[in-house]
Amino acid sequence: MMDDRLFRNAMGKFATGVTVITTEHDKQEHGMTANAFMSVSLEPKLVVISIGEKARCLPKIKESGIFGVNILAEDQQDYSMVFAGQKKDEVVEVTFERLAGVPVLQGAIAQISCDVVSEYVEGDHTLFIGKVRDIKLDDSKEPLLFYAGKYRSLETITV
Repeated sequence: MMDDRLFRNAMGKFATGVTVITTEHDKQEHGMTANAFMSVSLEPKLVVISIGEKARCLPKIKESGIFGVNILAEDQQDYSMVFAGQKKDEVVEVTFERLAGVPVLQGAIAQISCDVVSEYVEGDHTLFIGKVRDIKLDDSKEPLLFYAGKYRSLETITV
């Protein structure tokens, strides 16, 4: 049987952007840090997110039927840590705004608002397929990256 740590270490070799998945439930904004996000289809415009069965956001997304994907900028590591539960004792001001009626994080380099169109339980996660309502981009910042268990940033190489 394969060791869990070996599997996690191998998956950590895939460099990813960092997202915060947001939703609204009982008139309250909620979010969680995730790197399990990808585009699925151009026509119709679909994305997928993967949420663990123990995540507090899971029932909130199921009930609300909406979610936002916020691709974080390199200066938003605090947001990632807050929504991952790593900064419980520190006060970090989080500013939400709306994109097509879905709560999103101010300052993200990409905000994507979605309606849940399908969900699939696979292993210990639920995959949500979202139909994109709207997108807002900010090209003035670089992305926050995650690789091998650490936050990283891009280095521009001129050729």
